[in-house]
Amino acid sequence: MLNRKIRVTNYLVTAFTLLFPLTDIAQNPITNASDTGTVKSQLIDHGEKDVPDLIVKAFRLKRSGRDDSSKIPGKLLWSVFPVAGYALQSGGVAILATNVSFYTSAENTNLSVITFNPEYSFMQQAILPLIGSIWTANNKINFLSDWRFYKYPSYTYGLGSHSLLNQVDTIDYSYFKFDQEALVKLATNLYGGLGYNLDYHWNIENYSDLTDFNYYDNNDKQTVSSGLVAHLKYDNRENINNPVSAFYGSIIYRWNSTLLGSDDDWQEVQIEMRKYIKLNERGTTKLALWSWDVFTFGGKPPYLDLPSTGWDTYNNTGRGYIQGRFRGNNMFYLESELRFNILKNGLLGGVIFANAETTPRTVSLVSNSVISPGEGAGIRIKLNKYSNTNLCIDYGFGTQGSRGFFFNIGEVF
Repeated sequence: MLNRKIRVTNYLVTAFTLLFPLTDIAQNPITNASDTGTVKSQLIDHGEKDVPDLIVKAFRLKRSGRDDSSKIPGKLLWSVFPVAGYALQSGGVAILATNVSFYTSAENTNLSVITFNPEYSFMQQAILPLIGSIWTANNKINFLSDWRFYKYPSYTYGLGSHSLLNQVDTIDYSYFKFDQEALVKLATNLYGGLGYNLDYHWNIENYSDLTDFNYYDNNDKQTVSSGLVAHLKYDNRENINNPVSAFYGSIIYRWNSTLLGSDDDWQEVQIEMRKYIKLNERGTTKLALWSWDVFTFGGKPPYLDLPSTGWDTYNNTGRGYIQGRFRGNNMFYLESELRFNILKNGLLGGVIFANAETTPRTVSLVSNSVISPGEGAGIRIKLNKYSNTNLCIDYGFGTQGSRGFFFNIGEVF
């Protein structure tokens, strides 16, 4: 068991990158297209700069093959950076964060994005997440992937919003996730389709006999949730790395069944909305709003599959709190963020954010609910101006003294 000082302190990595992303220095710039398919060369016109520009200038390198007027299908826009740092939960940590963005077609097609952020810590945590959103030509089909492997010694704080930060126990498990969906275009910016989702936890070890996990899951050593997914979404974001003026709305229904290998029959509905409002003509100052709500019913989900802080697709909910800080049958989450440039050339930006979450036992917000707020600020460093990909470094505060650094590649939402 870890000592008390470590147990009550936020776990997130207090690391800085080396700021030398392994980006193709000779890459061709790719610009965003408007809704009509007309290509606009906005970045070069406004003198945008990114980290590779600094490297070119510092080492007096030359970029070749510049083409500022068109998108090049299949051209890979890499943003790769190594992170070495220290986390109070995991000790030393090494991460190789990777974002690969590309277009499959030059006209009327959204930017496809794949992220892969392998991580290893001195606490022997191994994390291999591969997440992708691939658009075919004219946005006819959107393939969504979320594949993960975790070897994950970590913490659990029990169920509900009333749990205390100093009442924490360690838990260790291995985790494999396979989530694959295919959505087809139903109308302009409206997509629907089906998928399959598997969550498999094994070698589960809980180091206390008096936790909610033991009471809830009877100290099970492995759990399986296997189910079909139906997904309907509206999405007019052209670039998910950094949307400017857009709306995203998603409803996902998941049906887990013993017929598909699940331990129990249970169901889940996830409702997510994101709104991006530009506050100046160029969209360099904008307000971003996010709602992420999850409801389980019709059975008993495994403890580790319950809605929980930081267990959304990109592990970004609840800045200010440790991952898994709040867990319950249902979860309501709201966040707002003001984004702005610090340098006119876009190389350095900043954000101010605030969020709130609760995990009531019922879908009622007034039943057994405690709202837990979080807030903070951060900086943005432009890793790739053509894919508009930022390195995000944030510091967040929660309740009961919870606080810590958070980082991301691409905007948090």
